[in-house]
Amino acid sequence: MTDKRTTVEELAALLPAKGRLMGLDVGTKTIGLALSDVERRLASPLETIRRGKFTSDAERLGALVAQFDIAALIVGLPLNMDGSEGPRAQATRAFMRNLGARFALRYAFWDERLSTAAVTRELLAQDASRAKRAAVVDRMAAAYILQGALDRLRRLASPV
Repeated sequence: MTDKRTTVEELAALLPAKGRLMGLDVGTKTIGLALSDVERRLASPLETIRRGKFTSDAERLGALVAQFDIAALIVGLPLNMDGSEGPRAQATRAFMRNLGARFALRYAFWDERLSTAAVTRELLAQDASRAKRAAVVDRMAAAYILQGALDRLRRLASPV
């Protein structure tokens, strides 16, 4: 299998009963990371990687994937408000194609429209300083993205 990309719906059938997922919010300057619990109920912010060369970014991601025994990745796809893909979505897809060539790990894209805005609103409501918001917004956006996918996976597992 060369292409490790799948949909969240397809991923639901491929995942082991338990295992962590990692959420990625891939930006031009940073990559926000989040982690689920092994039962895949709750997403928690993990860390923010300052983007450098692809090799160093991939090495850090690989170390975290191994450390937390990640079953799959959920990657925020920055679509335009009309649902079309612009340069940022294309850059995210390219990043994941390159990452997919290095790791034998499945990944699914998740629509991340308004995730950063929602997180920023929440941080403002908590009266977080500008410096605090800047320090945590990327990993919190990754958690927001991952939680959306976790909720979808849970609904797929127990349809009403």
